[in-house]
Formats: sequence, C-alpha cells, structure tokens
Amino acid sequence: MDILLGITAIIVVLGLAYLMSNEKRNINLTGIGIMLVAQLLTTWFMFSTEIGKTIINGVSAVFNKLIEFGTTGVDFIVGGVARTESNSIFFFDVLLLIIFFSTILSVLTYLKILPLIIKYLGSLISKITGLPKVESFNAVNSIFFGQSEALIAIKTQFHHLNKNRLYIVSASAMGSVSASIVGAYLQILPPQFVLVALPLNMFSALIVASVIAPVRVPKEEDRVDIKDVSGAKSIFEAMSNGALDGGKIALIVGAMLVAFIASLELINWIIQFAFSGVTLQTILGYVLAPIGVLMGISPSEVIQAGGIMGTKIVTNEFVAMLEFQKILGGMSEKTVGIVSVFLTSFANFSSIGIIAGTVQAIDSKKAIEVSGFGLKLLVGATLASILSATIAGLFL
Repeated sequence: MDILLGITAIIVVLGLAYLMSNEKRNINLTGIGIMLVAQLLTTWFMFSTEIGKTIINGVSAVFNKLIEFGTTGVDFIVGGVARTESNSIFFFDVLLLIIFFSTILSVLTYLKILPLIIKYLGSLISKITGLPKVESFNAVNSIFFGQSEALIAIKTQFHHLNKNRLYIVSASAMGSVSASIVGAYLQILPPQFVLVALPLNMFSALIVASVIAPVRVPKEEDRVDIKDVSGAKSIFEAMSNGALDGGKIALIVGAMLVAFIASLELINWIIQFAFSGVTLQTILGYVLAPIGVLMGISPSEVIQAGGIMGTKIVTNEFVAMLEFQKILGGMSEKTVGIVSVFLTSFANFSSIGIIAGTVQAIDSKKAIEVSGFGLKLLVGATLASILSATIAGLFL
C-alpha cells in the first residue's frame, strides 16, 4: 500500500509539473526516466545495503570530526559562555560552525579539487541524461555551494541562457543546499536523511525543472568554463575569504531566524485571538495533509508533519528544522526520514529574493525574467522536495 501511495505521489508531482510546462512537446522523457531510476538506485544503495550504510556512517563521521575541529575554534572565542547539552546556544554551537566549513570549501576550490569534481560529475550527468552541460554542472555545483555562489560560478555562461535554461539553473540552486551549512543540519536532524537528501535533491530539481522548462541546446553553446573560479591568490587568502563568507552566512541565517521565528510567534498570537488553540503550523498541516499521506507519512502524524513542511515553505528550513527537532522523539522513523529529506533544501519564499538579487548582480536583464517566474520557481522547487522525500519514504 505504501508503495502504491508513493508511486501516486510521484505521478502527482510530475503531473503538476507537466501542467506548468512551458513546452510540453520538448520534454526529455528519457533523461527524466534515467534520473528517476538513479534516485531509486541511490536511495536503495544508501538505505538498504551494508556498503551504503557504511558510506553514510563514514561521511557522517567525517562531518562529526570536522564539527569537533570547528567547535575548538568557536570555544576559543566564546569559551567563557557556559553551555551544556541541555542548554546549548544555537548561534555558538551551530551557526558559527558554518565559518569553518566555508573555509574548507574555499580552500578546496582554490586548489581546483572541487571544481574538477563538479565539472566531471556534471559532464557524466549530462552524457547519461542528455541535459546540457551548464545545467548539469550547476546541479552538482549546487550540492556544495549556496544559491548565490552556484549561480556566480556559471556567470560567464549567462549570455547563453534563455528563459527555460535560466529557470533550470535557478531551480537547481533553490532545490539544493550548501555544503557549508550541512554541518549545521547534521546537528539538528538524523545524519543519514540529510546526506541522502543531497543527491536526491540534485536529481529532483533537474527532473521537475526539465518538465517545467525543457531545453534543447546546440553543441557549440554547450560548454562549461571552470577557469578562475577562485579569486584567491594564495591558500591563506582562500582561507580568509572562506572565513569571511562563512561569517556573513552565519550572521544572515541568525538574523533571518530572529525575524522569522518572532514573526511566526506574532502570527500565531493573532490567529489565536480568533481561533483558540490554532496555529499557522496547524493550518498548514491540514493544507499539506493530502500530499503528506501520499508521500508515506502516517495519518496520525501527517498534521504535525505537514505543519513543519509548511513552516519551511513560508519561512526557511532552519526555522522548520528547529520546530521539528522538538517533536522528533515522538515520530516514527519513516515520518522523520520523509520530513527530514523534505526540509533539506532552500525551497522557500525568501530564496526567490536571494536568487533574483544574485542574477541582478550578474545580468540585470536576466533578473527581470527570474522575478517574472519567481513563484513558479518556488512551486517547482517545492515539488522537487516532495519528490525527494517520497523516494526516500519508499525505502523506509
């Protein structure tokens, strides 16, 4: 029964994307089928095989060790502030670690290690799916870097991007997450679900975006340039740049959390004047309950889970994760897995502004196009999150 519901959810997601499609006749059905199979095989491998579980545990252990190193740096700065497991300070214990992860990514970029990995993985995806190289490269790049950084990495190709291609690269940026923030996610949600969400979201973003905005690109325009992806002139400058970028991200995330969590409390206070005991999360839970059941969430948990998913869409993933963390212990493993995968992406209203602002800095004319399909971009990225979570649920 769960498998039938999951298949129905996948059909619903693809059906909604098809209804939104700009060019229904040009949809790359072969590429979409290949990516769906890749998602199923990836999830099966990571959840159902000993090798896959070992890889997840190994990657998780690496992140945990890096978190330990990062914590040493944080403790040096704020060591005088008393913190315990039951009384941790989110900004110190989670957000400041982004600085260390951002530094590592900056160094790996300077050394040309990440750019080469991203380029060749992108080329592989392009070959097996038939998608253009720029879109494939950007999808892989979005796993490692934030929305702005991922788009800036392909700025030299922006003049080649028509409206459909621009939609796909924007959707990939919104549908994925930054590796610099993954360490923070791992301290809130179960590691195995966060890690499996990374490749699933990459494929889901490409699948849904390829249905909504199909593309056919001439070979002479289908190229990727990774020269000078790092502006640093030395490894020490790369470290400094990474640390500064990480600091900005931590402050931005912290500021957004203050604004969104406080606003959520204000909205709930207003709602409860008219409907005692009702919150925005409850309302969103009922709205998303039908698709939640199809995704594989238990009917007894779907209202709470739907509320968390809705909170992520209208605020951001961190707000939703912190809300979800409070009820994790009372949820089934399947629901925890489905919701965790859904939350591991940048698909929310604030991302529209971030992407439009980044494109504005690169090409003001293209920014007008992004602003025009901003809501469609959010709907597509949300459908991609639903697809990823549904695929994960099939194996839980």
